Amino acid sequence: MKKMPEIILLSCYELGHQPVSLGWPLAALNQAGLIASAVDLSVDDFPTDAASTAHLIAIAAPMHTALRLGVDAARRARGLNPNAHITFYGLYAWLNGDYLLHSNGEAALADSVIAGEYEGPLVELARALADGRAAAEVAGISTAGKAAQPHLARLPFPVPVRAPLPSLDQYARYMADNESHLAGYVEASRGCLHTCRHCPVVPVYNGRFFVVPAETVLADIRQQVAAGARHITFGDPDFLNGPGHALKIAEALHAEFPRLTFDFTTKVEHILEHRSLMGQLREAGATFVVSAFESTSKRVLARLNKGHTVAQMDEALAVLADIGLAVQPTWLPFTPWTTLDDYLGMLAWIRSRGLIPSTSAVQLSIRLLVPPSSALLDHPDVDSWRGELDAANFTWRWTHPDPRVDDLARQVARIAEDAAEDADPWAVFAAVEQAAYGLAGRTPPIHPRPTFLPPPPPRLTENWFC
Repeated sequence: MKKMPEIILLSCYELGHQPVSLGWPLAALNQAGLIASAVDLSVDDFPTDAASTAHLIAIAAPMHTALRLGVDAARRARGLNPNAHITFYGLYAWLNGDYLLHSNGEAALADSVIAGEYEGPLVELARALADGRAAAEVAGISTAGKAAQPHLARLPFPVPVRAPLPSLDQYARYMADNESHLAGYVEASRGCLHTCRHCPVVPVYNGRFFVVPAETVLADIRQQVAAGARHITFGDPDFLNGPGHALKIAEALHAEFPRLTFDFTTKVEHILEHRSLMGQLREAGATFVVSAFESTSKRVLARLNKGHTVAQMDEALAVLADIGLAVQPTWLPFTPWTTLDDYLGMLAWIRSRGLIPSTSAVQLSIRLLVPPSSALLDHPDVDSWRGELDAANFTWRWTHPDPRVDDLARQVARIAEDAAEDADPWAVFAAVEQAAYGLAGRTPPIHPRPTFLPPPPPRLTENWFC
C-alpha cells in the first residue's frame, strides 16, 4: 500500500487573524484524502518533532513579515530534516522565488514555490511526492530548475478547516464603544482587478480576481460565529471588486446574524462609484472600512497608480460620514518620490480631517518595499532611484535624495515602536509632527488637544492592514 506523505503546514503571521492560509489548504488536502497538521507560529511553538519526520513542509508567505519569519522556520526545518521537501506558497513566495530556490552558499531554503490559487498545485505536489515523482512535473510548481507562472485556475473553494487552528481569542480583537469582542476573518474573493503599482497582488494576479461562492463564505462565517466571533473582517484585497457578490454576502450575513458586525477593504474610487451600496453595507452591519489613501501628494498617487485624487479622498470621507461608517485609511508615507513638504502636508491633512484617532503611528512610519517583480520597476526612471537588490530582505534598496526624509523615517519608526497599544493617539501624532517639522527647520503649528474627544472609532487591535 502506498505510504501517504506526512505533511505540515506552517503559518508565521497573518495580520493578527486566524490564518486562512492554513484553513484552505487543510480543506483541499483533506478533500483529496491527504491528512496534514497545521501550526501557526505566531501563536504556537515550532513543531520540532513533527518537522523532524515530515515528508512535506509547506510554509505560507502571503506578506513580507510572514516570509521573513518563514525563512527562519525553513532553516530550522532544514536543519532538523534535510530530506523533507520544503515549499513556500503565497504572494511573497513567488515574488522572491529566486532567493528561496537557490542556495546562495547554503542549503536552498525551498525545494519549490507556489503562487496564485495555490491549493490545487499543493495537493498535486503532495501526491507527486507520495508517488516518487519529481516536483517539477507538477503544473504551477516552481523549482530551482523550472520556473512556473502563478497558478490562476479557478478552484472549487471548500470551506476552510479551522477546528485544528488556535482559538480566536489568540488573535486580534474588535474594539468598539470601549468593549472588546472576538473577531473572525474570511475572504469573499482572491486577487484584484486593480493594478496599483506597489501592491504585491499585481505581479501575481495581473488584474484578475476570483470570487469565492457565497455559500462557502457564509459557512466559514458560521463556524467562526460558533467559535465566539462577534465581528468579521472581509480580508479581500478589495471587497467591492464584485459589488453584487459583496452585497449578497453582507445581506445574507445580516439576515442570519443581525447583531454581527463586519469591516472590509475597498478603494476610494469604489466608495464614490457605489455610494448607495455603501449605505446598504452599513445597514447590514459594516462598522468601518479600510481604504488605501496612501498619500496626499498628486505626484506620488500618480506614480503608485492609485486611481484617485486628494479631492476624491475628501469626497469619500463625506460619503462615509453621511452614512455613519468609520474609515481606517492606510498610508504609504515614505517613497523615493515623497518630499519632506509632502509629509508635512499629509500630517496637516490628517489633522484637519479629524483622522488622528484613526491613524496609528505604524501607518505614519511605513517605508515603500520594492520586492523583485514589483510593477514599480517597469518605469523609465527606475535606475534613478533603485539601488541594489537585497534579496535576503526581499526588496530592492532605495535611498531618498533628501537625507532628511530617510532620517524622518527612522525617527517615526522609533516613535511607532515605542508607542504602547493604548497610547494617546493625539500625543503620538504630536510627537511625529515635532519630528517632521524639526527636520524641516520649521516650528510646528500649535494645536491644543481637544477638550472633548469623541469615542474612539471602531477598529481591530492590530494596526497592520496589508
